[in-house]
Amino acid sequence: MDARTPRPAGVAAALAYRVTVGAGLAATLAANLPGHLSYDSVIALYEGRTAIRQSWAPAAYSWILGRFDALHAGTSLYVTASALLLYLGLMTLPALRPRTSWLAAPVALAAVLTPQLLIYQGIVWKDVLFANLAVVGFIALAHAERRWAGRSRFAPLAGALVCFALAGLVRQNGLVVVAAAAVALAWIARGRGWRASLAWGLGGFVAVCVLAVAFDAAVKPVKHVPKLRPQAAARILQHYDVVGAAVHDPRLALTDMTPAAAAIVAADARSVYSAERIDTLGQSPRLGRALWRTPDAAMSRQWRDVVLQSPRAYLAHRWAVFDQVLETPALDRCLPVHVGVVGPPPMIADLGLVPQIDARDQALAAYAARFFKTPLYSHLTWLLVAVAAGIVLLLRRAPGDVPMAAMLVGAVGFTASFFVLSVACDYRYLYALDLSAITALIYLALDPRPSRR
Repeated sequence: MDARTPRPAGVAAALAYRVTVGAGLAATLAANLPGHLSYDSVIALYEGRTAIRQSWAPAAYSWILGRFDALHAGTSLYVTASALLLYLGLMTLPALRPRTSWLAAPVALAAVLTPQLLIYQGIVWKDVLFANLAVVGFIALAHAERRWAGRSRFAPLAGALVCFALAGLVRQNGLVVVAAAAVALAWIARGRGWRASLAWGLGGFVAVCVLAVAFDAAVKPVKHVPKLRPQAAARILQHYDVVGAAVHDPRLALTDMTPAAAAIVAADARSVYSAERIDTLGQSPRLGRALWRTPDAAMSRQWRDVVLQSPRAYLAHRWAVFDQVLETPALDRCLPVHVGVVGPPPMIADLGLVPQIDARDQALAAYAARFFKTPLYSHLTWLLVAVAAGIVLLLRRAPGDVPMAAMLVGAVGFTASFFVLSVACDYRYLYALDLSAITALIYLALDPRPSRR
């Protein structure tokens, strides 16, 4: 028997693994269809159906929801396709290793029973689709490396580029994982010298960006509601940072704002500021008016002055906010899971949805709650797993290992980007970290041998 031919035990173990993952997909769909929608999910679906912008969320995500909704009204088809993307990607993992261990099936079973897979895959959130696209993109890149010597590498490579382009559009800071993928691609092409390696890495990054720009231009709605203010998302972040810095340094001089507006910030900031989420600033209407009535140029200058001239106050605020999203010390206030359908009543009525949380939804919420106080429901746990698994993969460096390690690097980098971007502690924001770490554990369990062959 050829040394590269999997042993029968390896074939049987691979089959057991794939059956386990397939059963996980079936359980996910049975438990969650037609899908769980939160307030912003309903708005995104409404945007996708009407092609009218209602929010500052990525237009690409609403467009994707709209296309599935056009085929079958609602979110059942979208949830099925999103979950199928991830689970099929996981099913292909045995092809990356020369044999499959019997350890893979029980590890996969444990993974598909976590709320991160069993329930989250049924929630209509762009964070879930982004994580699925990113993970499957790196899995496809790993398959491309395994086939790099032949023409068959182009199919998984093209699939990876499409996944990364969509991921970058679905999540504004998703380009972080694209950069990690470009480095992995450069590593894969290193056999023909540093020039070829650099060309593949930069070429891959540029190709993803071009695809993303073209796709965004094609799907962005030309209509939007009159109240939708341009660049409002950036303004919201600036408001939060200025107010947060003023709380951490009461002596902070807000010289780019009018004296009256600066006085309101100084008087009201401490009583309404929370590192958990920006929403509490709305408890002071006059603070909101003072911030929004400040011209865009003046607010931008004020934000830059805070960052450059008062870095200690800015960093103290940013660390407090980042700690909330990474550690989620008050998990119950950080939307750890969502079930049922909740949203603006007029939009729910127009979409033909039923606002409810039924007995099945309540059972799913109760199931997730059993994990809340365990390490499995902690981003810190998965961060440690990602770092440890990444080190193991980089030391082994078998074919497929470096792209999977790059997946973890991208997830950690994506997590780090929230140090400057986070405005709330919602658990879903770092879902990509959890899913990447879980995928890496499954991949290592498939063949835990340290050999590079």
